[in-house]
Amino acid sequence: EVFIGVRRCSSLTGSFSNQILVRMDVKSALIAKDVKKHRPLTPIRVFRGLICLFVMLSTAFTMIIYCGFPSAIVRKLASFFFGAWLALWPFLFEKINKTKVVFCGETVPAKERVLLIANHRTEVDWMYLWDFALRKGCHGYIKYILKSSLMKIPVFGWGFHIMEFISVERKWEIPKTPSGLLFSLKAPISLYDLTIGYKHRCPTFLDNVFGVDPSEVHIHVQRIPTVDMPTSEEKVTTWLMNKFQLKDKLLSDFYSQGHFPRQGTEAELSTAKCLVNFMAVIALTITTTYFTFFSSIWFKVYVFLSCTYLGFATYFNVRPKPVLGLVKAMFSRKLSQH
Repeated sequence: EVFIGVRRCSSLTGSFSNQILVRMDVKSALIAKDVKKHRPLTPIRVFRGLICLFVMLSTAFTMIIYCGFPSAIVRKLASFFFGAWLALWPFLFEKINKTKVVFCGETVPAKERVLLIANHRTEVDWMYLWDFALRKGCHGYIKYILKSSLMKIPVFGWGFHIMEFISVERKWEIPKTPSGLLFSLKAPISLYDLTIGYKHRCPTFLDNVFGVDPSEVHIHVQRIPTVDMPTSEEKVTTWLMNKFQLKDKLLSDFYSQGHFPRQGTEAELSTAKCLVNFMAVIALTITTTYFTFFSSIWFKVYVFLSCTYLGFATYFNVRPKPVLGLVKAMFSRKLSQH
């Protein structure tokens, strides 16, 4: 599993304002130097982007409504379908839009349980972590730590709920033990610090969809030994400030040199595998759409009940245990009493 936390990579104290200005000047020079690599927004890009966006939304909705009710089997299916759907985005970024994704720094072992922290410079930088997870084969098991208000967004909040994303409040007094977080981190876990840089400007969501920007995404990976992590709140605050100061410096070097240290730690995605996954997701979407609208009335009833349950569960933040698991726990308790 991959737990991801993000934080904006602005300087944390006023004493670093000069560093920010220098970095902006260097970045402006880099943009001016490579402006020819900026891709114009053409009618073909708009049409292609809208088609891709329609495919993403339709496939997501059909997968969500058929994985709504909690059970051990559905949980595994949801992870599988979620991974297949997430793999569509790296396919869009790297193969359709031709965005070059470069990984630098240290290498992360495949399928390792990790906690990722990353700079948060734009609304979509967390999406490029899917490219990272896909290469490690764990894209179906990503768990995001996000604001609780996002869990109530229609449809998207349903997906967050099904995939057991961890919601937290901005007020620390409310969730001193975020739901599921402490339990999930009891197993051995590694910590990685990711720094994301763009050429030649930070993209928006529509830039990603239409393939206008960025032309390149560079992701620097640094492993943080857990023994170096402080435990007290005061020391953690200082540690984070120092960490993001170093990330500012790393980004300044990136914009002046055009790259992070030690490039090429990850291979490119396989075009054939991306196409096979795309065709499989499309076939699944067509199948579920047929069953929903043109098959037995019971499929329509199931979809209605699933949407009703997901709307209720996400609005009231209800996370019932899977039915089979609950029955098994009750049965085991009775046996232990005898």
